[in-house]
Amino acid sequence: MKKLLVYLKGYEKETVLAPLFKMLEALFELFVPLVMAAVIDTGIARGDRGYIVQMCLLLIALGIIGLVCSITAQFFAARAATGFSTRLRHALFSHIQGLSYTEMDTVGTSTLITRMTSDINQVQSGVNLVLRLFLRSPFIVFGAMIMAFTVDAPSAWIFVVAIPLLSVVVFGIMLWTMPLYKKVQSALDGVLRLTRENLSGVRVIRAFNKEREEKARFQAENERLTGLQKFVGRISGLMNPITYVIVNGAIVALLYSGAVRVESGAITQGAVVALVNYMSQILVELVKLANLIITVTKAIACGNRIQSVFEVQNSLIPGEYSPEQGGEASHCVEFQGVGLTYAGAGNESLTDVSFRASTGETVGIIGGTGSGKTSLVNLIPRFYDATRGAVLYDGKNVKDYAPEALRQKIGIVPQKAVLFADTIADNLRWGKPDATEEEMWEALTVAQAREFVEKKEGGLSAPVSQGGKNLSGGQRQRLTIARALIRRPEVLILDDSASALDFATDAALRRAIAGMKEKPVTFIVSQRTSSIMHADRIVVLDDGEVAGMGTHEQLLESCPVYQEIYDSQFRKQSGKGEK
Repeated sequence: MKKLLVYLKGYEKETVLAPLFKMLEALFELFVPLVMAAVIDTGIARGDRGYIVQMCLLLIALGIIGLVCSITAQFFAARAATGFSTRLRHALFSHIQGLSYTEMDTVGTSTLITRMTSDINQVQSGVNLVLRLFLRSPFIVFGAMIMAFTVDAPSAWIFVVAIPLLSVVVFGIMLWTMPLYKKVQSALDGVLRLTRENLSGVRVIRAFNKEREEKARFQAENERLTGLQKFVGRISGLMNPITYVIVNGAIVALLYSGAVRVESGAITQGAVVALVNYMSQILVELVKLANLIITVTKAIACGNRIQSVFEVQNSLIPGEYSPEQGGEASHCVEFQGVGLTYAGAGNESLTDVSFRASTGETVGIIGGTGSGKTSLVNLIPRFYDATRGAVLYDGKNVKDYAPEALRQKIGIVPQKAVLFADTIADNLRWGKPDATEEEMWEALTVAQAREFVEKKEGGLSAPVSQGGKNLSGGQRQRLTIARALIRRPEVLILDDSASALDFATDAALRRAIAGMKEKPVTFIVSQRTSSIMHADRIVVLDDGEVAGMGTHEQLLESCPVYQEIYDSQFRKQSGKGEK
């Protein structure tokens, strides 16, 4: 948590002025009991109405000054706290954006969302309250005790006994609840993860009639969170009654002691009222301090959770090599004995993969589910790093490239078509920010998307809802293909990106890519043999290993794995019946 305070830099003035004005407010508040004592002992005792009016006006003045100081302190505290949280959120988002797929997989999306939202909000509240009350409350507590000594030293010793007892209660409960709040936040992560899964998979849940089971899962997770919150709440709830008992006991002792000393003529009635007022001030401030400590405890727990994300180091060490765009006429991608083991996995996902692909060449990658097809192409843009062997681009290890420079040369169409809430044109500009309308239509034509875009009201300016929900699966895939093509990449990766397209559209798409003037090194990952059978080379993967490599005809003769995939999709054409 301490390391996060660096984001308060630039708000030094606010962090000083906020507690300063709160201290001024507290100082004026400490004079109120003395004024009340004067009203009783002088004004009321002598029947001096003029003096009473004067003192009442003084009380009003003290109240107004205190209010102004309080508002000013609140302004500076809010400004510092919101500025702090804004900087922290920017820094955390930037750090998350810099993490590789490995770290993103390890930490988890729902956890990162919690850190970015509720955790930072909790830390912001903590900073705000600390700036306003952290100095004010102790100042009132000890200031009231000192003022009590100026009123009547023997009675003030009751304060000396009561305050340490109150401190033990407050800080003891704080130390008890701090680790429990960490468990509460972890349980909140679980609820958010389950909520996210259900909202994103709502169609699947309804298709399989799993609403009742999912409600039961959510109820169990929610009850776990509620149980933890209740348990911590009960402990925190002990603070107020215990402090009230101690303070009210002290007030009773003060009244008894004061009555005895008034009877003996040692002190006045006004002094007793002042002492009781000071004890009441202590009670109010300790209640505030108790709430402050609860909030700060939560904030520290949340701050430590945020800090733990900052401490996640990017396993992808960026290179520095950054060649000029389009500097070479010919480009090639080469895999040299590549192996990949995911973090925490026992076995390799890829083993000894070696081949080379050059400009204009199309490489088809096929294999069963879990054979490592996507893992293989993810190594080219360095979404993951090879744990063995090397992936070369233009003869240089991709690990030596600056990630931005490397990915600028690559057009990627992932398995899941992801679009953003904006217009079609703005989604295409993700591929090339300065793309002209002519370039957009050209990319849409190659991607077989021009026809449906022209039919949409607004054309390129037609809105796209979040995730592209207002488009069909095939339309989303074609737009993501156009987004990758518009940057004229040197390497094009189509990762099962035509799964929602019919065979005719898929064939037209492949012909259009093959007919491009500046044809890139193209990798087509597919489950369909029809999508890759015309590739210059086909790599067949089986459980992470290369089971065969060659043209369609060569593999039909020499690769049993490819033969099995082909026969399962073209039984009638191959003349084989059901087994």
